[in-house]
Amino acid sequence: MSPRTYVALGSNLGDRAAHLALGRRRLATLDRTRLLGASVVEETLPLEHRKQPSYLNQMVALETSLAPGVLLAACREVEREAGRERRERWGSRTLDLDLVSYQGVTAGTAELTLPHPGLERRPFWQRELAELARLGL
Repeated sequence: MSPRTYVALGSNLGDRAAHLALGRRRLATLDRTRLLGASVVEETLPLEHRKQPSYLNQMVALETSLAPGVLLAACREVEREAGRERRERWGSRTLDLDLVSYQGVTAGTAELTLPHPGLERRPFWQRELAELARLGL
């Protein structure tokens, strides 16, 4: 069995629901990866009261044999497909895919920290992970 991985999806620009749907579809079609399920979509305010539109957020559970760095690169490619431009840290985005956790892996590099350092500060991620856990995912 491949490692269980959780990826957070977020969007606050354009057709937010369509961007999340694109993210789910593309994650489900990654090589050596299976989408196990997704939390409900939740609307949240921007972090730290930034003056931005509200976000739609969702967490998905995956099984993947892709290495964490390879999965992260694939997530960034999906973001680009959705029109994401990385101009400023914490800026609005069409699609954001955050690798939240990867079963049994801890990492701390410039590119990737696992588990994601924002996990404890994002109650919506905690709710979404709890929902997936209740579903056995």
